[in-house]
Amino acid sequence: MPRAEERVQIIKTTLEDRLEAEHIEIVDDSAAHSGHLGAQGGGHYRVLVVSERFEDLSRVAAQRLVYQALGELMTNDIHALEMRTLTPDQWAKSEPVE
Repeated sequence: MPRAEERVQIIKTTLEDRLEAEHIEIVDDSAAHSGHLGAQGGGHYRVLVVSERFEDLSRVAAQRLVYQALGELMTNDIHALEMRTLTPDQWAKSEPVE
């Protein structure tokens, strides 16, 4: 299994390639869950993905695309994923996330 920094880069590259994402932010929250028994097999992440592929999709449909794009990573490298999916227009109009 890749180290934490490598895992974040793999997630980012995968989303860029498979969703043609123009902007991605990933926060690794794994350290906050280190004692969580189920977290032993993968990390906890918060992601913001901006892609034109989300145009005209519901939030649930856009999130499904992210899960599909991550594929096998969801079974081995990612234990928990919180996501925000936006189109470029939505991102341009949105408030910054902290």
